[in-house]
Amino acid sequence: MQAADQQPETRAWRRGLEPKIGLSGKLLLLTIPLILIAEILIYVPSIANFRLNRLNDRLAAANTAALVLDASPSGMVPDTLARQVLDSIDARAVAIKMGQQRRLLATSNLPSTIDQVVDMRHVTPWGAIIDAFAVMLESGNQTVRVIGPAEGNAQFIEVVIDEAPLRIAMYRFSSNLLLVSLTITSLTTALIYLALHFLFVRPMRRLTANMVNFRRDPESPASIVIPGPRGDEIGLAERELSDMQRDLVSMLHQKSRLAALGLAVSKINHDLRNLLASSQLLSDQLSSVPDPRVQRFAPKLVRSLERAIAFCQSTLSYGRAQEAAPDRRMILIEPVVNEVRETAGLASDTAVSSVTWVSAIERGLTMDADPDQLFRVLLNLVRNAAQALESQPRSDAALQQIRITGRREGSVTILEVSDTGPGVPQKARDHLFEAFHGSVRAGGSGLGLAIAAELVRAHGGDIKLVEGTLGATFRISIPDRPVDLHSLRNERARA
Repeated sequence: MQAADQQPETRAWRRGLEPKIGLSGKLLLLTIPLILIAEILIYVPSIANFRLNRLNDRLAAANTAALVLDASPSGMVPDTLARQVLDSIDARAVAIKMGQQRRLLATSNLPSTIDQVVDMRHVTPWGAIIDAFAVMLESGNQTVRVIGPAEGNAQFIEVVIDEAPLRIAMYRFSSNLLLVSLTITSLTTALIYLALHFLFVRPMRRLTANMVNFRRDPESPASIVIPGPRGDEIGLAERELSDMQRDLVSMLHQKSRLAALGLAVSKINHDLRNLLASSQLLSDQLSSVPDPRVQRFAPKLVRSLERAIAFCQSTLSYGRAQEAAPDRRMILIEPVVNEVRETAGLASDTAVSSVTWVSAIERGLTMDADPDQLFRVLLNLVRNAAQALESQPRSDAALQQIRITGRREGSVTILEVSDTGPGVPQKARDHLFEAFHGSVRAGGSGLGLAIAAELVRAHGGDIKLVEGTLGATFRISIPDRPVDLHSLRNERARA
């Protein structure tokens, strides 16, 4: 039923994820206007240059006609020949200026007024563009007088032409250019689209589809993306995504195992606490036994059972959001260290192993800490040290030693727990203070160091493995709390 409820939600989520216009469509919509803008930038100077070339062609033809007309005897040209020459250059009149004299070489149907004068000797690029579009936007057949440089000794030559043929030629050129531009735009857009589609869009779609599938089943290794051989940014994204998905799958598997382990531990913890509570009731009866030896060890046994019950609860407390806040106060270190030694079975009157205990605590050393939590930290470290020494061959028993040192550096109290065991392997150092990762011995859970690190950090301190020492040395640094002068004055006032 739950899976059936999730399917509509998943389909709705995927519908919301899918864009209305895909990346390929957006690329296409972006490419077309950019290419059209480029074509416009090409067309504007092209049409202006086309008009100037047509006018220059007329001037060149007029110069040729002037040579023919000027070569006639006595400068007299029959009207029939003049009209033929003017028709050949598509002009109404040709004139030339030499010195102070302006000579009309030929004329045919010359209008009484000239509508426009174009001097080709003084044309600017911007002016040519404006004039070209002005010609295309005009209507009718205006008369244009074009002035340009002449050949030989003449100062300039003039030719009078109609504007309508020029406009028709410009429209024909524009239509041809538009057709060519559309063809180039279509081919370029298609090539760019295909290139971007195969180089970027398809890989991005594959990554997107993989992320959608991975979200649906993040614990399945089959949904992990397989990176390709590409060496660019997309290849890097594929490799990083693959690594991230592998780490996430591994983490989810670990979380599942931890959840199952937590459920099992909670069941065991319930029964174990009942058994320890029964043992505690039985141990209370030992206080009535008159044997001096029993009277000596009975309080320690009761205290050990009380701590065992507390440890059952503390093991589960690691799975909660955080440990209880430490009840800090100034305490003497040496009594806590002695209690740790007795609980670990390393006291001189209860020791059953050959481990040598060395305590080098400064006399009267104090620490601003919670005594119960400090006891748990030191006991975990001492037990780890004892287990490391027990793993050594018995021939090296004379060298088995656990040493606890303590000193104060300013407002910071430093404790060190060291042993002469085999040390911590590099594999365990990478995840030393992580639960179920930092264990050195086979079958260990690594909870001891994880709980110790959490308790030390709750005090605002630090715990670390000291490098370059024989065996393993763990250093605990816990600073004193800052003094609240306002609270201190209030306490003194109340006193």
